Amino acid sequence: MIGPHQALRLFRINWVLLRHGLDEVVLATHLLRPLRWVKYLLPWHWFRRGLPAYPVRVRLALEDLGPIFVKFGQILSTRRDLLPDDLATELAKLQDRVPPFAGAEARALIEKAWGCSVDLVLDQFDSVPLASASIAQVHTGRLKDGTEVVVKVLRPGIERTIRQDLGLMYTVAQLAERYWKDGRRLRPVEVVREYEKTIYDELDLQREAANASQLRRNWLNSEMLYIPEVYWDWTRPNVMVMERIYGTPVSDVATLRAQGVSMRQLGVRGVEIFFTQVFRDNFFHADMHPGNIFVEPSGRYISIDFGIVGTLTTEDQRYLAENLLAFFERDYRRVAELHVESGWVPPGTRVDEFESAIRTVSEPIFEKPLAEISFGHFLVRLFQTARRFDMEIQPQLVLLEKTLLNIEGLGRQLYPELDLWTTAKPYMERWMKEQIGLKGLFDRTKRNIVAVADQTPELPLIAYRMLMTYDKRLREAESLREGRQASREPQPLSAANSIRALGGATVLICGTLVLLLGPGHWLRESVGAALVVTSYIAGGWLFYSAGRRA
Repeated sequence: MIGPHQALRLFRINWVLLRHGLDEVVLATHLLRPLRWVKYLLPWHWFRRGLPAYPVRVRLALEDLGPIFVKFGQILSTRRDLLPDDLATELAKLQDRVPPFAGAEARALIEKAWGCSVDLVLDQFDSVPLASASIAQVHTGRLKDGTEVVVKVLRPGIERTIRQDLGLMYTVAQLAERYWKDGRRLRPVEVVREYEKTIYDELDLQREAANASQLRRNWLNSEMLYIPEVYWDWTRPNVMVMERIYGTPVSDVATLRAQGVSMRQLGVRGVEIFFTQVFRDNFFHADMHPGNIFVEPSGRYISIDFGIVGTLTTEDQRYLAENLLAFFERDYRRVAELHVESGWVPPGTRVDEFESAIRTVSEPIFEKPLAEISFGHFLVRLFQTARRFDMEIQPQLVLLEKTLLNIEGLGRQLYPELDLWTTAKPYMERWMKEQIGLKGLFDRTKRNIVAVADQTPELPLIAYRMLMTYDKRLREAESLREGRQASREPQPLSAANSIRALGGATVLICGTLVLLLGPGHWLRESVGAALVVTSYIAGGWLFYSAGRRA
């Protein structure tokens, strides 16, 4: 049910849409379709001429509706699996153009969060904000020890505003899903739900600070990327204090060239940073637009604003890498099989039909020169194709797609000849080799040692219980056979077979203990590896022979 406040807000939204020539949006629903003739009576329909393209009008309307709708449009622009390309591209241009709130109000919010005067913590605090966005604004300052910092503070009343607008968005989305002809396909309620999670994550500055700290640890002492330090003593849910950084905005190409920064190096490093975050660290900055990236004169990137990060499961990492490598080899059947194996498409999907659809999307792209291929847009078209086969949206993949589009766009801006395919392929091949080779095996074993070590003393007892269960079931089976075929003598498990099975279990356990707890360097040697393999073969043979003789 819509309350008076929401009704007033809904009226203003419709008024803004009409003012921007989007009456087709307002009157396109089943509910209002009988009234479509009304637009021909509206004065602005008679006189307006030369309206911008539809995507431009949508962007302008969202900017007029305020910061929450601007943020929604920014997130919606990442859903290229749902939107036409021209609309998604236009929405990606949305920028937070939000007037700052008073510096005195910001100071009061900070003091309330700290429980003391700003002057007790900072030697200097600039009341004029350095930057202002839809969720928060940033002020500069200096700690008592002389360290220059930035203080990020949430806008006053922002949670209440977001809650009200989200309630309205859900209402409009539910109506759209019910009455709009494309409502079911575009899943507006799902889109609003995704936005709700993202926007509430950004409202917790301690969460953002934790993301920054993790990224800083991952890239400590790196020559490619610098992450500012968080000052936890003065960070609260609505206030974050971080080291102030100095650098050239990555979009200021002229200044970077004047500083002697290599554009090619920047482009290649951007790609390497992205794939390192995704595959090595499994923790990637998912809001890498140019406003959040700066460059030092040395060519090292500096990143800020860590409200949105992404992670992948180990399975998703492997499937993604295998997918990309299969694309490089144009092995479309393997791509289709991987989508089914990963659960990204329903298990009943016909692999041959899916393979054909993927080939249809991919072949025209591969016929172009590598420098003209957009890797990000290729993934977008792949996801759009997969949707026809009921591929469920994977939020982590949507974030990955958005980040990849940002990185590729940035790389092409800095170095137009950037070939993302060639740059990425060796990295992924090396990562896959590490995952499925001996190094990957030993690394996984090392991670599992702690969990397995707790159970190691129980292994002999577990083996004994397994043998007793095996013996019991074998005797029961013999009894059943005896009842059905009276002429046949019962064949209970002999002592020799029991010893054989117990010996097999013992050898298998010993081999496992050597593999898990033995010295890694020794296992890499041929003698140690041969001993482990021999123990598994011998144990398996003893088990097999015991079963055959039973």
